[in-house]
Amino acid sequence: MLRETLLTIAADHPAFAGHFPGAPVVPGVVLLDEVLFAIECAGEVAPADCTIASAKFFRPVGPGAILTLRHALQANGTIRFDISEGSHKVASGSIVPRAAAAKGGG
Repeated sequence: MLRETLLTIAADHPAFAGHFPGAPVVPGVVLLDEVLFAIECAGEVAPADCTIASAKFFRPVGPGAILTLRHALQANGTIRFDISEGSHKVASGSIVPRAAAAKGGG
C-alpha cells in the first residue's frame, strides 16, 4: 500500500543554524528522520528495528519547503520511499526492517 505524508521543515529548525549559514539547506539526516517517523506512525516498523539500506539526495531543500513523502512496503519487507517538492524528486531510498533483512529482504 502506498502511503503519502506531507512534510514541512520549519524555517526555525535548529539544523539550519549550521547547515549552511546564509544559505540554509535541510540536512539529509533531517529528511531521513522524517521518513523514519512517518514509517513508524504508519505502524510499519519502529526506527530502532530497521536499517537505512539506501538513500540518494537529488536536490537541496530549503526552509519551509512543502514536501511529499511517499512510501510503500514491498513484498520482501523492504520499505521504498520518495520525497518530492512539487514535481521534483528530492530524495529516495529504502528502509529494511531487521526481520526482513534476516530473511534476505532488501
